[in-house]
Amino acid sequence: MLAGDKDFLKLIEFLDQKKEKKPEKNWIYSASRFKHENDELIRYFEGELKNFSVKCHITGTAFQTKVLNELKTIPYGKTMSYSDVADRIGHPKAYRAVGSANGKNRLPIIFPCHRVISNNGELGGFSGGLSIKRKLLELELKHA
Repeated sequence: MLAGDKDFLKLIEFLDQKKEKKPEKNWIYSASRFKHENDELIRYFEGELKNFSVKCHITGTAFQTKVLNELKTIPYGKTMSYSDVADRIGHPKAYRAVGSANGKNRLPIIFPCHRVISNNGELGGFSGGLSIKRKLLELELKHA
């Protein structure tokens, strides 16, 4: 599901995902409104698109915003640990908070929280479920 307002995409939600990230009442769910965003996601899933031009609006604390913006610097097909992200944003001990910020990400794929894994190489969590995280990483490795 894609949702937002007339100017910005604000939510990407996977089928069967726990509905923790509630859309706001005034948001739009129109397929015609989000045609460009949908087309870009289709191209991503086909392995053709590696960088999005979608106009997004993220919400959260300054720390969460910093984490989400850092996610966009992780190259397509690559991963980084929660600790690495914490180091890169200048909060080396905040790896758990990085995980929490990832869990609150309303725009997965655009802000690629699936590229963040545990220090030991395990996948960690993902709001869409670990099977989706695994498939996203496999897709990117295949097309990198």
